Amino acid sequence: MKIILAIDGTNHSDSAIEFTKTLNLCEGDEIRILSVVDMAVPLSLGINVGYLPSMTEIENIAKEKSEKTLEITSQKLKIIFKGKAIDINLEILNGSPERRIVEKAEEIQADLIILGSHGYNRWERLLLGSVSDSVIHHAPCSVLVVRNPQKM
Repeated sequence: MKIILAIDGTNHSDSAIEFTKTLNLCEGDEIRILSVVDMAVPLSLGINVGYLPSMTEIENIAKEKSEKTLEITSQKLKIIFKGKAIDINLEILNGSPERRIVEKAEEIQADLIILGSHGYNRWERLLLGSVSDSVIHHAPCSVLVVRNPQKM
């Protein structure tokens, strides 16, 4: 089984990571931990802005954060699946998270995508969009959206 675990470093991703404990994976199964750096997110600036970092600096910081998040997640999964020969791979992609997750699922012929739900209400979804909703409707495989129990 090939699984994509899409994470963003939030507690919503932590819920998705915790859910992997319930999976009955076998030797040779693969979990690809995926983080997508989206540089299209608009920056809000105050009226008294001092130093404004370059886009390169912002992108480097975002990639460093993603690398750290991927490594922490990898360590958690190694503990969860200790004693099982599960392949754990890490990957950082750039672009729109919903689009890149679906593209990666198509590319590796994933069997399952797991991601956390931010639990947006109707208006937040309208304004911010929903990565999970878009992935559900466009993925070539099953999608498991894990809710954060603290948000319910």
